[in-house]
Amino acid sequence: MKNTLPPRIIAPHGGYRSLKSFQTAEIVCDATLAFCDRLVGRKSRTHDQMVQAARSGKQNIAEGSMASGTSKKTELKLVNVARASLEELLLDYQDYLRQHNLPQWPKDHPQAQAVRKLAYASNRSYATYKTYVEAAPPEVAANTLICLIHQANYLLDQQLRQLETAFLQEGGFTERLYQARIKARGR
Repeated sequence: MKNTLPPRIIAPHGGYRSLKSFQTAEIVCDATLAFCDRLVGRKSRTHDQMVQAARSGKQNIAEGSMASGTSKKTELKLVNVARASLEELLLDYQDYLRQHNLPQWPKDHPQAQAVRKLAYASNRSYATYKTYVEAAPPEVAANTLICLIHQANYLLDQQLRQLETAFLQEGGFTERLYQARIKARGR
């Protein structure tokens, strides 16, 4: 018997919680709130902007993932917005270090390497980094966040390349609608 089911028009979507980019952005979001509450005046515009940039990084990954079933264009756009928000946040942390005369760790700094290795911890969450943000000196806290943002940005860059490739190979929602309509008419 021949399969009479039409092809899927709405592709599987969601599942953002399993994305390493989302998981890392969520840690950045939680850590940024703790950092700002501790080291940036709560009533300052910088506090609000940093918290919002961190939130935007996380939320846009989720929103893009949920929209992907009907719009690869929207998914690409929102993942790119997440990437841009985290880049803005990265600059805020670099500004914080510069304005407080604190050094930014180079990639090969022993503490930077220790923080980067935490990315391989199983069941990684904000709790994995909590002491680096809440109990450490400002230099350690800001540099830890810089390491995390670099990791999130790297993952988002990889995700954007993968989304671009998938779109070029598979097309998008409008193409699936058209193909499904053509097949339905052919029956």
